[in-house]
Amino acid sequence: MKRSIISATLFAAALAATSVAGVARANPTIENNGVLANRDGRTLYTFTKDSAGKSNCSGGCIAAWPAFTVANPALAGGDFTIVTRDDGAQQWAFKGQPLYFFAGDQKPGDVNGDKQGGVWFVIPGAQKARTSAAPANTQSTYGY
Repeated sequence: MKRSIISATLFAAALAATSVAGVARANPTIENNGVLANRDGRTLYTFTKDSAGKSNCSGGCIAAWPAFTVANPALAGGDFTIVTRDDGAQQWAFKGQPLYFFAGDQKPGDVNGDKQGGVWFVIPGAQKARTSAAPANTQSTYGY
């Protein structure tokens, strides 16, 4: 267990360092495989336990679900805003909902975190509408 937390934390740190390095242009994201992703193609997620403009993911949660932190605040606007986390870090939000990565996604385009625990969801790209169907798997390996 301790090793997995350390691995998730190291992955989160590496992801944070590389995920926003390529941020440029009109907004901080792209569409990859029909879902919202950062410029490197890493899938972004929302957490239903967050409230608009406020992240409720910290501690072990943030190790498994690293925040999509802000490298270039000048890109904020429209649907993309910035929320300040309790730890002082700035995090991207889409339509007021803070954005996260999933430590279990190993490569760009992975969507392994979608529907985890019935509270983590991908954001469909511009061409897809979000459905309200009940998630098939409501068990989260990460307990969040």
